[in-house]
Amino acid sequence: MSKTALKKELQKLTKEKLIEHILELYEKNSSIKEFYKFNLNPGNERALANKYKKLIRKEFNVENPMMGTQKFSVAKKAISDFKKLQPSPESLADVMLYLPESACELTALYGDYSGPFYNAAYNNYRAALVFMKENDLLDDFEVRSEQCVKWSKDCGYDFADDMRDAFDEFYN
Repeated sequence: MSKTALKKELQKLTKEKLIEHILELYEKNSSIKEFYKFNLNPGNERALANKYKKLIRKEFNVENPMMGTQKFSVAKKAISDFKKLQPSPESLADVMLYLPESACELTALYGDYSGPFYNAAYNNYRAALVFMKENDLLDDFEVRSEQCVKWSKDCGYDFADDMRDAFDEFYN
């Protein structure tokens, strides 16, 4: 069903029936529940951002890498799920940058990883930089962005050069 057709059908319903439908969706769908919790109480945006950052941190588990899975797909899903809640650009940039930060910190502390790992970390770093530039947030995240470069300095597969080049492209 298209949005237009859905809109026409919803307009036929009474206010009470619409409320009933929304409450049913709220009960049955966790993403709908989170959407309404967030949008009806935007004051908890920082706590919600931290929830998604914890999901990312769990994947890269810098404190105990043997417990982490280093799955970029899971971390990216956390970002995607957070984005669906329509947070402020600042909060979204914070969560987006947290993925490459965690990946870079992990490799700085525990040694070399694979080329695909570095490619994924770089691609997510670059995506965060692009988003921050589009939303005029680069200055707010410069220290954290540069920390990623510092953590990558001893990595192989040209990762350090790629990270430095991306940083320089956006900050110089």
